[in-house]
Amino acid sequence: MSLKNVNTVLATACALFVLYLGLSFILTPEASTQGVGLPNWPAGNGDGDGFLIMKGTRELAMGLVIGILLVTGHRRALGWVLLMEAVAPFGDMINVLAHHGSIAAAFGIHGLTSALIAINGLLILRETSKAHKAPAPAPAAQPA
Repeated sequence: MSLKNVNTVLATACALFVLYLGLSFILTPEASTQGVGLPNWPAGNGDGDGFLIMKGTRELAMGLVIGILLVTGHRRALGWVLLMEAVAPFGDMINVLAHHGSIAAAFGIHGLTSALIAINGLLILRETSKAHKAPAPAPAAQPA
C-alpha cells in the first residue's frame, strides 16, 4: 500500500471520527461529557449544554473541512489543515490538566488524538513535498 493510500485512509478515519464527535456533542451533549476528562460538570438543569453544543459545532466544522479537502484532492492543504486542527485536541488536553481533570483522559484521549492528527498531517506534507518540489516540464520549442 502506498504512502498516499495510507494517508488517505488515516485522514478519512480522522474526518469521520471528528464528524462523529461533533454530532455527539450536538445531539446528546450531557451523554458526551463522560469522556472528556473534566472532573465536574453541572448536572440537572442543563447548565453547560450550550458550551458542549458549541464544541460539537467546532468539531463538525473541522470534520467537514478535512472531508472537503479529501474529496477535492487538495492534499497539500489537507496536510496543513490537519497540523492546524491538531491544536484543538492539544488545547483540550491543556484544559483538562489545568482544571485538575483525569490525567489519563488528558494524555490518553486528547494528547494522543492531537499527536495522531499531527502525524497524519506531517505524512501528507511529506507525501506532497515530492510533487510540490518537482520541476515543471520545459515548454515545447516554438516553430520559427
